[in-house]
Amino acid sequence: MNSGLGSYFRLLRAPGAAALAFWGMVGRFPIAMRSLSCVMLISSVTGSLADAGTVAAAMLVSQGVASPVLGRLADRLSQRRVLLTACLAHAVGMALLLVSILLEAPLWLLIVPAVATGCASVSFTSFMRARWAAMADRGALRTAYALESMLDETIFLLGPLLATALASAVHPAAGLIACAVLTLTGSIALALHRRSEPVPEPTPGRGPQRAIAVPGVRVLMVSYAGMGFLLGAVDVTMIAFAQERSASGLAGVFLSLTAVGSLIAGAVYGAVNWRLSQARLLSITTSVLTLGVIPLAFADSLLVMGLLAVVAGVAISPGLIAGSTLLESLAPQGSLSEGFSWLTSAGALGIALGTAVGGRLADPGGFEQAAWAAVGGGILAMGLSLVGQSALLRTRPAPEAASGTTV
Repeated sequence: MNSGLGSYFRLLRAPGAAALAFWGMVGRFPIAMRSLSCVMLISSVTGSLADAGTVAAAMLVSQGVASPVLGRLADRLSQRRVLLTACLAHAVGMALLLVSILLEAPLWLLIVPAVATGCASVSFTSFMRARWAAMADRGALRTAYALESMLDETIFLLGPLLATALASAVHPAAGLIACAVLTLTGSIALALHRRSEPVPEPTPGRGPQRAIAVPGVRVLMVSYAGMGFLLGAVDVTMIAFAQERSASGLAGVFLSLTAVGSLIAGAVYGAVNWRLSQARLLSITTSVLTLGVIPLAFADSLLVMGLLAVVAGVAISPGLIAGSTLLESLAPQGSLSEGFSWLTSAGALGIALGTAVGGRLADPGGFEQAAWAAVGGGILAMGLSLVGQSALLRTRPAPEAASGTTV
């Protein structure tokens, strides 16, 4: 009953499931739009890409730092309270950022509201996975996480296109305004979706155990950082290859093909009722991910790079699905939102580092050097998943752990 492509339809037919998936996607769209919209608006007003990149980076870094804190608060106070409070603060921060940009305020005055906006940006990806864990049957969790990964890939395919279209066809500020509206709408709708809200379980005198205190969660974090490093370096590889072939416009096509490979593989992976443990599956998927990016260093034509881009993306969603399923069984009861937020922040940090290192290597050495940097990130993820098998196989330290066996 929990295998085959029909498992997705069975999941979405459950009461409230389709609404949860839809509003989660609405609230998550700004993830793929916010930085790009910020860069396009600032560069169009000031003409400075350097300032635009600095403000966008400040927003991303502050979001990565604040996400686990917001996740911890959601576990202790409830997601509903955090979502409603954060979305209002986010709207105020975004409004101040827009006004500051349009008034051509100095850089430091742009960074302040950018940081405030980032700190008020909850990790929708983390909150959604915690909600599916609270709402879906255990046998359907793998399918739910696979659905989430496919929606993520869809968002990263369509989000940049929407942001670009709004900025060019409507107004340079339209992208950021759309991000604010989508965040506000998605946050309120998700907060009102009571059926899926995880129940806070504070321990008398103190909060629930920290997710980061669990060795298996720390192993997952480093593994996610390695996968993120790989993805950031792969992005640079595609861009550098296209530029070296005087076909810069195809960089976006290569990146989209990577997402297509990930989306298709994620759909198939989520439909299979795997007999292996999720810890073993994480090792296998990170190994496939690492092997899949090696051929990128040997691409010799645009067509070959297009084909290899699909191959490079095949294990992305399966690796993230295995990691999400593992976290659900490892994190202490009442700390799922925090746990997923740690993984999201670790992955984002990895992407930022992979992009920076890949760029440094590609400038003097060509796209091949960025590809080998991506392999290095994959080796880190694969190595940690193998060395940390004993930690990954432990169940959550709570009486309810008997019901937390991995799928």
